[in-house]
Amino acid sequence: MTGAGKYQRGASGETIRVTAVETPFGLILVAGTDVGICAVRFGGSADDLLAELSSEFPDATFVQDDSSLEPLVQMVVRHLDGHAPLLDLPLDVQGSVFQLRVWEALRRIPPGQTRTYGEIAAEVGVPSGTRAVGNACNANPVALAIPCHRVVPASGGTGQYRSGRKRKAALLKHEGAVVVDAAG
Repeated sequence: MTGAGKYQRGASGETIRVTAVETPFGLILVAGTDVGICAVRFGGSADDLLAELSSEFPDATFVQDDSSLEPLVQMVVRHLDGHAPLLDLPLDVQGSVFQLRVWEALRRIPPGQTRTYGEIAAEVGVPSGTRAVGNACNANPVALAIPCHRVVPASGGTGQYRSGRKRKAALLKHEGAVVVDAAG
């Protein structure tokens, strides 16, 4: 993971390989560069997911490439099937210094466990930064590889998730996490 740079410039000159595959949790799009995975997204259709990615990286060239991404996709699928508890993909993601610190903290949360937004904020040295942690989770480009679904509100419940609350709850249940219901 690196700081902001080429992706802020629309990924000019970058070739991004993409593939989509059905999983027990719905369709995912996996996208990667020569450096690593730059996106893992859940969605309803491959076309919609590619359109979303294209709007984020308008100057990139997108190439459908099922075969070269297959080993990485299989890692994701094995993870979702419960056969690989840790998902350690090579990543090519960029964000602010704060986002990168949050994302690294999230990668340290073991499957089956959760942390609150406040706990992550304290871990990265900004105890009053709960909302900023939530924003960093929402900006996470690689679902599962940076497990933002493992961050929950202190008040209970699953909280928000870019791919929907139902999917977040299903992922947490699948990993064996215990989530306290939000009061009333």
